[in-house]
Amino acid sequence: MNGKNIVAAEYVDVAEKNLQALDAATGSVLKGTFSKANETLVDEALEAATSAFKVYRNIHKDKKALFLNAIADEIMLLGDVLVARASAESGLPLARLQGEVGRTTGQLRLFANLVSEGSWVNAIIDHGQADRQPLPKPDIRRMLIPIGAVVVFGASNFPLAFSVAGGDTASALASGCPVVVKAHPAHYGTSAMVAGAISRAVEKTGMPKGVFSMLYDDGYQIGAALVKHPLTKAVTFTGSFKGGMSLVKLAQDRAQPIPVFAEMGSINPVIFLPKAIEHQAEELAKKYAASITLGAGQFCTNPGLMLAIQSPGLEKFKSVMASAIELIPSATMLTPGIAANYSKLSEEVAGETGVEILAVSGIKNDSLKNQSEARLAQVKAKDFIGNPKLREEIFGPYSLLVVADDAAQLSQVVAALEGQLTATVMAADHELADYADLIHILTEKTGRIILNGVPTGVEVCAAMQHGGPFPATNDSRFTSVGSTAVYRFVRPLAYQDWDQNLLPDELKDGNPLGIYRTVDQKITLPDE
Repeated sequence: MNGKNIVAAEYVDVAEKNLQALDAATGSVLKGTFSKANETLVDEALEAATSAFKVYRNIHKDKKALFLNAIADEIMLLGDVLVARASAESGLPLARLQGEVGRTTGQLRLFANLVSEGSWVNAIIDHGQADRQPLPKPDIRRMLIPIGAVVVFGASNFPLAFSVAGGDTASALASGCPVVVKAHPAHYGTSAMVAGAISRAVEKTGMPKGVFSMLYDDGYQIGAALVKHPLTKAVTFTGSFKGGMSLVKLAQDRAQPIPVFAEMGSINPVIFLPKAIEHQAEELAKKYAASITLGAGQFCTNPGLMLAIQSPGLEKFKSVMASAIELIPSATMLTPGIAANYSKLSEEVAGETGVEILAVSGIKNDSLKNQSEARLAQVKAKDFIGNPKLREEIFGPYSLLVVADDAAQLSQVVAALEGQLTATVMAADHELADYADLIHILTEKTGRIILNGVPTGVEVCAAMQHGGPFPATNDSRFTSVGSTAVYRFVRPLAYQDWDQNLLPDELKDGNPLGIYRTVDQKITLPDE
């Protein structure tokens, strides 16, 4: 494991302080020393990315696909050593991280397939009409083109799938944009191993070296410098509302503002309709106790809010869930800061008017650090509606049950919510027809609406929407998961009256790349 910063796919020396990684569960120092970057390296990384962009943006789509697949291959070669290191640094179990390796490599291959197929560029051709009256019609052809160097901030809760080679990096590289990653300080060793894999893929596939860089920091200096640098064209971030909005402000205060795509958390409301509770109280309680505490509750789609109408079935639901929560042992959280914040917020909210704690984990491992205790609380709808603090995210194994008197009050609760990544409805057969207005309100509040499932779990596919109205994200038009995440890093460019030999292949007559295109308002097949 090499702990040096990487600039243009090569390790570089820097005379700053050395950083060390800690075991999340024990607090012990892990193997490896990592060099803190400085602003000189920020300049060098972004200058190299800008230079590489001139070449990389025009590399044939099949070669880009080969590069993305090569990154996946190199990550797979790291094997169990990578999983073990990620587990030590994050406190996440090995099985979870083995699955995350699959997700990480799978989404790289998903984008490789997207790039190789080619139609994602949305090529549109409107042929000219020289004899049109009263004025000739020009020949206009449009497609999406990459915007330039993208800065990616690694996330704490997904040390692989949302980090150095995660979805943000994969989608940016797929779009034709070079990437500069700011490694998350909780994952120095994991980041070093994955960054090495990307650098080897750059070398093996002959990509311009400036297409990838990664820098270490233990604070905010390097991240701020990356966002403010004039050569940065876009930024991605997954984390807290405070952190995301700080980056948005930095980007907007630049002489040339740039887009920031910030995913900033969500309480992911779950609505239990009366017949569903009546028929499945015990089953639903156990299912959601497991969802709330999965991964110590450290999912951005964790069900932090449950809504229901008062009924005998709800009383059974509460009793079963409380018993289940009490039997769930404490779990290691990602960092000391996250653990401390969870403890602080979950205890503070218990003091709010009308909030009652229904259950707390009864098994705590005092021999380990950063331990979270699952908590289940409840509050009446009228108290919830009147208290904005109860609508704030508590990142961890916590959920608040809001109890409404009737369907009208349930709709009032939903109307009081801010933007969410997900919203879930648990309903019995034919029950939804009686709640059409409620469902309509929900669609205005969320990016993904789920029926009779749990929100913890995000499928990586073309149809996935992982993003929602503010404050879940700062731009609800985009997703950070799935193949359409590529559209964050491109812009449309139209060519008017250009000669055939000067046009990009995507827009030439004869369709040399064999992609789906829209020609004169008709979608054409690759062989047309």
